Amino acid sequence: MNKSRREFLSLCLKGGVSAAALTSLQLQALSGSVEQRSFSDYKALVCVYLYGGNDSMNMLVPLTGEQRSWYEASRQNLAVQEAISLTTASEFEGGVGLHPAMAPLQSYFDQQNLAFVGGVGTLIAPTSLTDYQAKSVPLPQHLFSHNDQQATWMHGQEKQTLNTGWGARLLERLEQGSVFGSNITIDGANPWQTGTNTSAFALSKSGVSKINALSGYEPRVEHVRRVMQTLFSQASHPLASAYASRLNGSIEHTLYMNTLLEQAPTLTTEFGESSLSAQLAAVAKTISIQSQLGAQRQIFFVSMGGFDTHDNQESTHPALLGALASSLGEFQNALTELGVGDQVSTFTMSDFGRTLTSNGDGTDHGWAGNQLVLGGAVKGGDVHGAMMAQRLDGPDDVGGGRLIPTYSNEQYFAPLARWFGLGESELTDLFPNLSNFDAQALSLFKA
Repeated sequence: MNKSRREFLSLCLKGGVSAAALTSLQLQALSGSVEQRSFSDYKALVCVYLYGGNDSMNMLVPLTGEQRSWYEASRQNLAVQEAISLTTASEFEGGVGLHPAMAPLQSYFDQQNLAFVGGVGTLIAPTSLTDYQAKSVPLPQHLFSHNDQQATWMHGQEKQTLNTGWGARLLERLEQGSVFGSNITIDGANPWQTGTNTSAFALSKSGVSKINALSGYEPRVEHVRRVMQTLFSQASHPLASAYASRLNGSIEHTLYMNTLLEQAPTLTTEFGESSLSAQLAAVAKTISIQSQLGAQRQIFFVSMGGFDTHDNQESTHPALLGALASSLGEFQNALTELGVGDQVSTFTMSDFGRTLTSNGDGTDHGWAGNQLVLGGAVKGGDVHGAMMAQRLDGPDDVGGGRLIPTYSNEQYFAPLARWFGLGESELTDLFPNLSNFDAQALSLFKA
C-alpha cells in the first residue's frame, strides 16, 4: 500500500469514516455533463409514506343514513364518533366526515388546498367481485402482504415487472435525474427514488451526515482533500477510475449541500416534536435553498410508521392521524412562508387499506383505501374518486371486509406526474398498466 493510500485511510478511520459510509453516498456525477430538460418554473413532489397500512376508511367516514348504518355495523367498536362534517364539492350519499384527530387539516380543506382520493389500491385492470372470484382478470401478486404491496406502490407496478421506482423514473423522463438535489430522501433508501441512472441523496432530520475527516479544522480539511485528490488520480483501472470519480463527486456534493443548509434562512414556522414533523422541517429547509441548488424539479421522501394496527387501534390510530395532520399543517405553513405553497404538492401512499371488520382490538390487512393530496395547486375541498360503501358482504367485499379498489394506484399517480410536467404520451411509459384504465379519471389539480 503506498503512502498516500495509507494516509487517506488513516485520516478516514481517525475521523470515523468507514468504507461503507463512503459508498453510501450514492450521488450522481456532476450534473453539467448531461443534457437536461429546461423548465420555466419550480415544482416539487413530497411523498409521505405511511408504513403498515393506514386504516383510511376511518380517516373519512359517512355521517348519515344507510351508509352510516353499514359503517357502524362493520366497524363495530372502531366506528368513529363526532367526525368533522366536510362540505365537499361533490355530493356523496351519507355525507363525508373527517376523523376528529385530523382537525388541524380542516382549514386547508375549507381553503380548497387539500383533497382526498377515495377507493384507491393496487390493480392491474378494472376488477369486479365477479372478476375476482372467477379469476378472470389479472390480480396484483401477494395482495395483503406488506413488503410486496409497499414495493408495488413505490415502483408504480409490481416489482417483478419494474425494478425502479416511479419517482425516480419521473425525474429521468424529465431529464432531471442527474441534477444534484433533485432526488432527496429524509428517510433513507427506498424503492420509490431508485432509478436506472439516479438514486436519492440522503439527508437526516438534522441535515447532512458529515464526514468527520472533512469537518472542523480548515487546514486539516484541505489536507485531507488534497490526499483524496491524489489517491483518486492514481486509479488506473477503468472501474477504479469511475468509482473514484463518483466518490469524489459524492463528497464534493455532500460538502456543498452542508454549506448551503448552514446558510439557509431561519423559518418562523414552528414544527412539532414528532419524527414526521422533523422530517418535513428538513424538507422545508432544503426547499429554501432550491434556487442555489438549481434544481427545477425535486422529489422528497419522508415516512411515518406504526399503521399496522392489529392491536390497540382505538388509542393508537387516532394518535397517528393527529401527528400526521399536525405535521402536514406545519409543513404547508412553512411552504407558504417560503412563497412556494402552490409549487409543492404533498401526497400520501400506504401499503393498503384495512379490513372493515374489527378483530376485537384492531384491524387486519385490507386492499382499497383513501389517500390525501395537499398544496396550493391542488383542486381541494373535495373527495376525488369514490366514497366506498363500508358494507360487509357488499358488492366490493372480497371477504373479511377487504374492499376492491375502484381506482388503481396508477390512476392516482398519473395526475401527480402530469402536474409535475410529464406529457400525456409519456404517462403510459411511466405507468405501464395505465392504458387499462381511464387516465383522466382523477382530476386532482386546479387548471
